[in-house]
Amino acid sequence: MKTLPTAFSRSHTDPYTGVDFNLGFKVTHYRLDLNYRVEPNLLHGEAILSVHAVENLTSLTLDLGGAMVARRVTAKHAPRVTKFHQSSGKLRLRFTEEIAADTKFELHIRYGGSPRPIRTTWGEIGWEETESGALVASQPNGAPSWFPCDDTLSEKALYDIIITADSPFTVISNGELVSRTASGSTIRWHYRTRHPMATYLATVQVGELSSYSLGPNTQAWAPAFLRDRVREEFSQQQEMVDFFSSIYGPYPFPAYQVVITEDELEIPLEAQGLSIFGSNHVKGDHAFERLIAHELSHQWFGNSVGLSEWKDIWLNEGFACYSEWLWGEHKGAVSARRAARSHYHVLTRKRQDIQISDPGARDMFDDRVYKRGALAVHAIHRLLGDAFFPTLSSYLTQHQHSVVQSGDLLSAFRSAAPDAALFDTTVTAWLDETALPKFPD
Repeated sequence: MKTLPTAFSRSHTDPYTGVDFNLGFKVTHYRLDLNYRVEPNLLHGEAILSVHAVENLTSLTLDLGGAMVARRVTAKHAPRVTKFHQSSGKLRLRFTEEIAADTKFELHIRYGGSPRPIRTTWGEIGWEETESGALVASQPNGAPSWFPCDDTLSEKALYDIIITADSPFTVISNGELVSRTASGSTIRWHYRTRHPMATYLATVQVGELSSYSLGPNTQAWAPAFLRDRVREEFSQQQEMVDFFSSIYGPYPFPAYQVVITEDELEIPLEAQGLSIFGSNHVKGDHAFERLIAHELSHQWFGNSVGLSEWKDIWLNEGFACYSEWLWGEHKGAVSARRAARSHYHVLTRKRQDIQISDPGARDMFDDRVYKRGALAVHAIHRLLGDAFFPTLSSYLTQHQHSVVQSGDLLSAFRSAAPDAALFDTTVTAWLDETALPKFPD
């Protein structure tokens, strides 16, 4: 049967999102062939899911919520779907006969509606209308706001995302653009991923956007009136890609894109192969340079090497924050050690009641997880010295396009540490205890 992370072995529910797991199968590929009418915000079309049964099935569930309504569900290379219904964010299917384990089949789901974000512990997440289009930001469980899926963190799949939208709107999505076909007043955009992707990282960005090259494998999309500010704000984007590639290993995807929306956004948002910024993040003065570095680093930490459990989010955010400090040091601004000490002093004035190795749903996006996670990385770097980056790069290469738990990285670092006992004590203090340890000089 589907293998769940060890922490979930006694439960059928994700302890962070509160969503029941979809058991007994694995989705290996999503083909989303959708039409989006921008002005009335109407999305409809067909999702074709390539499914591999890992145990005998007479029924299954998928995640589909918000305003999306399944209208027709059929199976190919499998017994007929005898009935389906939606409730509590789930699309529930039943088959006329049992599907044997190891069977590969397809589910064809016709669906549609006026997409809107899903209400979660962390606010409204998923498909969101903008002033001139739409954007999707689904971390951690907003993907069902726009397509039926197995919205489980550890379940990666390949994608073909095809969106037909009104002209002159541009559609940006994950992967490479396979084709762009104009027909009357609409344009059909077809994107395909080369590498598997978690559902929360799948995105669609729709707007009146122009393209700006930032380097050999970096590109920006933004409204034309922001052109000069975008060119200045992201002038170092290619250098960032090259720098992080030199310390973490080659950039793990074919290209990197940034999308700047006409709307203002509270924070930048990540997706696989691209990041999304609001117009308020583009002032032309490099005020948000650290966030540009932060979002880029997630392509290594979180997108290529993904998590199997949300409790390990410190791996994604700790390394992203540490990447900010490393970039600042690279540019001769402030050393990573000095940046670490500055943030350490800030943490000393905050509550020390959080265990960053398992912060819980309420605190998983707390800034203390981010900054204390980065300080834990700094502490490990200080212990390993020159062995830190070669060990980290090897780990990222070994686990590329898969999912990990924190123990995978810690085991690799421990093997390279000159003093394993000191390493264990240090890691425990930073990750598992609530009291703030001594600053790692």
